[in-house]
Order: sequence, then structure tokens, then C-alpha cells
Amino acid sequence: MSIILQSTVGGFSAQFMRKLPLVEQAMREHGLEPSEFVISKDYASTATIPIMGPFFFSYSVFFGEETFTVTEPNDMVFLDYFFKRVLAVDDPPELPQRPGLMRRLFGWMAQAV
Repeated sequence: MSIILQSTVGGFSAQFMRKLPLVEQAMREHGLEPSEFVISKDYASTATIPIMGPFFFSYSVFFGEETFTVTEPNDMVFLDYFFKRVLAVDDPPELPQRPGLMRRLFGWMAQAV
């Protein structure tokens, strides 16, 4: 089964729909079941210029008890972001280790004058 898609703004782009099966395949390869995910697309804000409509969309992803929301200008930018999150499941981000305030203070005090 596929990711469940919901939209209050007229659906997703054709290019998004063509690329979605590739993302679903990557999800399966990383041990995720696409049918457990729901992606919802809404306007991020009201139109600033009435003729043009809003410039950004709000994409909410629901899976199990978890959820996250991002604001992107179009479907493909969101899909790229989502794809990178799927690939990051195996590799948590490595944060640089920076000594804490007390360690820096004691290190500074331990230096010879």
C-alpha cells in the first residue's frame, strides 16, 4: 500500500506523484511501511496578494504517534526534504561535541600563568 495523501488545496503535482513510488521504495528498504504514513498539504498562510494566492504550503506528516510539519514552496521541495528524512533513519545526525561551560572554565583555570 501507498502513503495516504490528503490535501485541502487541490492535490499534489504530477511530478510529485511520479516520484512518490521511488520514495516509498526507499522507505521499504529502510524498514518503514509507507501505508503507516499520512501526508497532508494545506496553505501555510492566507494570500498576501489576492490574485496570486499563497506562496508556501504546509505539509504535515503523520505516522503512528509521531507528527511533524514543514513549510515549503512546492511539492517537489517537500518531497526532497521527506526523502532525506527517510534516508536519515539509519544514520542519526552527528552533533559536534563541544565542552560544557564548567569544563571550559576549569580548563582555563588549570592553565599555568
